Parts: sequence; C-alpha cells; structure tokens
Amino acid sequence: MKQFLNYINGEFVATAKTFENRNPATNDVIGLVHEAGRAEVDQAVAAGRAALKGEWGKMSVVRRAELLHAVADEINRRFDDFLEAELADTGKPRSLASHIDIPRGAANFKIFADIVKNVPTESFQMSTPDGGTAISYGVRTPLGVVGVICPWNLPLLLMTWKVGPALACGNTVIVKPSEETPATATLLGEVMDKVGIPKGVYQVLHGFGPGSAGEFITQHPGINGITFTGETRTGEAIMAAAAKGVRPVSFELGGKNAGIVFADADFDKAIAGITRSAFENCGQVCLGTERVYVQRPIFDQFVAALKEKAEGLKIGGPDTPGVGLGPLISAEHKAKVLGYYAKARAEGATIVTGGGVPTMEGEYANGHFVQPTIWTGLPESASVIREEIFGPCCHIAPFDTEEEAIALANATDYGLATTVWTQDLGKAHRVAAAIEVGLCWINSWFLRDLRTAFGGAKASGIGREGGVHSLEFYTELRNVMVKL
Repeated sequence: MKQFLNYINGEFVATAKTFENRNPATNDVIGLVHEAGRAEVDQAVAAGRAALKGEWGKMSVVRRAELLHAVADEINRRFDDFLEAELADTGKPRSLASHIDIPRGAANFKIFADIVKNVPTESFQMSTPDGGTAISYGVRTPLGVVGVICPWNLPLLLMTWKVGPALACGNTVIVKPSEETPATATLLGEVMDKVGIPKGVYQVLHGFGPGSAGEFITQHPGINGITFTGETRTGEAIMAAAAKGVRPVSFELGGKNAGIVFADADFDKAIAGITRSAFENCGQVCLGTERVYVQRPIFDQFVAALKEKAEGLKIGGPDTPGVGLGPLISAEHKAKVLGYYAKARAEGATIVTGGGVPTMEGEYANGHFVQPTIWTGLPESASVIREEIFGPCCHIAPFDTEEEAIALANATDYGLATTVWTQDLGKAHRVAAAIEVGLCWINSWFLRDLRTAFGGAKASGIGREGGVHSLEFYTELRNVMVKL
C-alpha cells in the first residue's frame, strides 16, 4: 500500500497517525497519508526560516529562475507519474487532466520565474528642500515563510499557481494539500530534490483543517503569510487566525457564478459554453456556472438544448471511452450535493433532468457519481440559487432586459466570475463593467491569460494572483531614498 509521507527539510517523514486516501471513482483505498502534528509544523517552519538565511536566501534571481525552469522540465519528464497520481486522487477524465492539470501545473513555474526575473520596480528623482537632489527606488524582498493551503478540485495546478510565484520571489513554502488529494504535492517533493532546490524551500505537511496541520500552520507565529483557495467559511477561519500577528492573506474563495445568455448570442456556442461551465470537472470548479439567466425569447429553446447536452454526458472513470463526467471527490461531498438536489425538490423546482444518482456497474459501482442536473422555476431566494453547491448542476431562469440581467447576476454575496453571451459588442462591454466580479468572460469560459489578474470580489476572495499581481502578496516592497 502506498504511503504519502510529509516532506520536511528535504526528507520524507512518517508519522504515527495516518488516514486513508481513496479513489473517488472506485472508492478503493489508494494508500495511507501520514498526518502532521504541531511538532512537524514546528520543524517545517524552522527549516523554512533557515533556508531564507542560507543558500536560497542568498541566491540570485537568475539562478532561482533556472531552478524553477528545471522543476517544470522535470514535471514534464515525469508527466505520466503526475498524471496517474492526479487521476487516482480525483477520478477526473484523463483527457481533462492531461490537457489542463499537469501541463498548467508545470507551466506555472516557468511563467512566474520569467516574470520575476524581468519585472522592474519604480524609480524617481526629486529635488530636496536644500536645493540638492535625491533618488528613490523600490526593492522587492521575499515575504518569508508562506503557508499554502490547497484545494482538491485542481490539486497540482492550483497548488503550483501559488508555489510558483512564491518561490520565484524568494520565499519558502509549507504546502498543506487537501486531505482528499495528497499525491501530486508529495510527488513534487521528489522533483524539488532531484533538481537541487535547497532543503527547507518546499515542504509538504499532510492533514486536515481544524485540530490538524491546516490549523497549526495558519496559527504558527513563524508563518509570514497565508494563501488559500477554498470555501469562504474556511477562509474566514484562516483570516481570524492570521489576524494574530497581523499577517497578510491571499484568498480565492467560493463562488455562485452567473451565466448570462442574451437572445442575440450565437446559440450553439452559448450552449457549448454553458455546458462546459456548468458540468466540467463534475461541476467542481470555483469558476463554474450554477446560475444561468437566459433572455426570454430563447429561454425554452435554451433549456431544451442544455437538457440534451447534459443527458449526452457519459458518466464514468478516467479511462471510460467518451467519458464527459467523472465522480465527485468524496462520499462526504456527494452527500452534500445530493442534499442540495433534495432541497431543490423540496423548494418546488422543476427538474429538467437529473436530480439523482446514476446506476454504475463494475469497478465504478461504489464511486461517488451523481447525475448532471438542471432546474427551473425557483425563486431567487431558493437555497440552490443562493448557496454554492460545487456539483454538476445549474438553475436556469428567464430575464427580459439588460438591466434585469445585471441585477440578477449581482444579487449574491459572491463575486468570483461570470460568463456573458452576446454578439452585441457594446452590450458586452456595458455588462462586463457592471457585473460585480473579479473575472468576466465574453463569449467564452475558462479562457485565461496567466499574466492577468485572477481573484474575486465580495465574499469570493481577497487580493489578486497572476502575472505581476502575484508579486503584491509574495513580496514586501521597500522604498530606498538616496540623497545625493
């Protein structure tokens, strides 16, 4: 049986306390994960702080960039190892993980290494009161030891989205992967060792949140900042912990994202786009669309077409031929999603399709699968319209005017993303400016330029990641004034 060990100060470390890691497509045990306690957190923090004062802290930006390029190259060389680990942990279709998760996970190291190597800082020349001259300039220094708390839906990609810029800026990191998906973060420790990343720079501690590694990391006074992707309630708890010591946080939190489809949209492209945004990765995407608003003239046609698309998604494991929908991550999450399916029925939803559990056979009979589900007919106050579900489902409602669509989209505590479908360019720009979100896609979804800002508004997060925007969290900007 596989053992998923902690990675501390360049060594893989076992602990007495373990828990099972299960494959969500089969519910089979993959291996045992070694849970870190306070002692392991103390060791990791000490090692991270020592690395900042040692070889890593003295290393040039150019050399750091070379090492991070080597990390990306080694991930790509071991592409199959990372892919199999990710598939076992998540159960998602092989085509999805091989196209997005692993390539993007590797690319994050190169992208941020090149950005940090080339980004300038500000410089000003000024006259002084005594008639002389002074020059001021900015210097970016590492934040320090960064706690990286990761989600389970895109384990490698979203972890390296944080670790890449953190290391490029000269920090050290302590990664706490989700207890559901420990494999690729652990495997990355082997890569770091192989390419020569100094000890204590990249470390992995396994465990849970409250009363476990996650809480111990966020509470530790030796952690200089915390970055987290996950649900809003957990973000609130981390923020409370970070308040002691006034430590900075960077959060990408939950969403209840709207999709707006105007009557003048390219209908086929809108159907294809909403199918992806509602059901891809079994709906386990923070940027996914759970609220769909369709202009009334095409409402009935749209509902019928999306129903056909949803019912055409083949459900199965990573290598099921033609698979379009994998499992949910765990039995616990399956129960949560099915609980919302039950709430929708209780609140009077019209179930267009789905709403239950598919019949699975063979090795997938005990997997955590649910049906892709579409509802109509609910008021905006309904639970499945107000609360994040994180499953393969959406509610579709009609609207009449542009102003109404904007008001409906904004009537939520969240503000992560939206997708808008129209062929009227002026309308597209007006709506994009009026929607209270961090990301707005026009006639597309999940299309990303990694140099641009990524993050949410309202209860969907604090701060921005991506490109030079990541530097605002992972570095301290120091001003130096020189009187000539």
